[in-house]
Formats: sequence, C-alpha cells, structure tokens
Amino acid sequence: MADPIFEDRRLAEIYDPLDPDRTDLDAYLAMAEEFGARSVLDIGCGTGTFACLLVSRGIEVTGVDPAEASLDVARGKPGGDLVTWIHGDATDLGALHVDLATMTANVAQVFVSDEDWTATLDAAYDALRPGGHLVFETRDPARQAWLEWNRGESYSRTDIPGVGMVESWHDLTDVSGDLVSFRSTVVFESGERLTSDSTLRFRSRDEITSSLMAVGFEILDIRDAPDRPGREFVFVAQRALSGE
Repeated sequence: MADPIFEDRRLAEIYDPLDPDRTDLDAYLAMAEEFGARSVLDIGCGTGTFACLLVSRGIEVTGVDPAEASLDVARGKPGGDLVTWIHGDATDLGALHVDLATMTANVAQVFVSDEDWTATLDAAYDALRPGGHLVFETRDPARQAWLEWNRGESYSRTDIPGVGMVESWHDLTDVSGDLVSFRSTVVFESGERLTSDSTLRFRSRDEITSSLMAVGFEILDIRDAPDRPGREFVFVAQRALSGE
C-alpha cells in the first residue's frame, strides 16, 4: 500500500513543488550512461521525474508504483506518454528484460518486512537481462537521519502556482529498532490540514549485502551518495551473466 502522501491526489499534485531539487537523480542518470543502459525499470517511480528524464535521453522506461495518484501526475509530464506505467509493485511486472533497475530516493527503505524486501529484489533480478544492473540508495543507520525529522528543522513555506502558500513539515513519531516512523503535515492556504504517516526501515550495510547475495546478485560497488556525502550507501549490483 502507498502512503497517503503519494496516494491522495491533493498531496500527489504538490509533491514535486514541495521538493523541487532533484539533483540527487544526476548520479542515477550518470550510472545509466556508465552501464550503457537502453532500457530501465524504475521501481517506486512516484510522480515520474526520473522516468521522464530517462525517456528524454532516448531510453526505454518502465515505471512501477502502488500510488495511482502519483502515476496520474507522472502521465501528465512531458515525455510521460513515452513511459510504460504500471500500477502496482515490482511483483506485478510480468516479463521484462531490462538493462538497469533503479530505486531512487527512499524507495529501498519502504519495504519494512523481510518478505517484501526479498520479493522486490527477486522481481528486480528477474526483470534484468543477464549482466544487467540494479542500483539503489539507502540511508546509513549510523547517521540517524531521523533526528532531523522535526518541525523546527523541516518546516517550509512554498508558494505553489494555482494552489497558493503551502506549509509543510515532518515529525518523528516512533523509533523501534531499525523501523523509523514519522508524520508529514501539509497545511494549505485555506487552513486545510492533511497528514500522512510513513515508516522506513534502516537496514545495515551488511544486512543489505547479505540480502542481495541471497537473491543471486553480485555486488560490484557500494558508493557514496554525491548529494548526501557520508550519509547514504549507493549499492551497485549485477545479475549473473549466465542468466541463472
């Protein structure tokens, strides 16, 4: 299930204006070029920003996401008509044979159960051609990013054309082991307030490494995230060349 912040049409439509800086995607675009990818599966594609950047470069893209409202926004973007959009999760893909699979931003952390995480990795493996790559990022638990998830450090006011002034912030609600929950709040100019509760799992580097190897991936590299140096791991894994 998608969180309301992605599924509620009113929130999906302002998701991009509230987070306009997507320079984090530059590293993914560079890796698509590095690996010579001509076809990409974007798991958890959201409002389609990355998928549309890829198709603008002549790359064939499939985007999958459980939030229909986010996909509606994605379809309306320039290039959105060139992307194959799938409403669901990675296990709903059917037959694919792509060069690269990606999970940008927080996507890899939304799979809080071992079962969902393994099923997603299995699906990504199956969707890749032999020798294809999987790339994703995840926050380093040791940096405790959630300590900044409070109104004082996350509050912003954004003037959105056609919507008006919007206030937004995050509040930490619970930390239980490697599960971190928080509430996102949006207040419209009319005074209407919408909230969305989310939970992310902060897996360790070793745990992620083991889970990838268990599915059959070879780990080629664990890089630093250029936009958040020292705060995230960027995993680069490869499907076996034998195609097994």
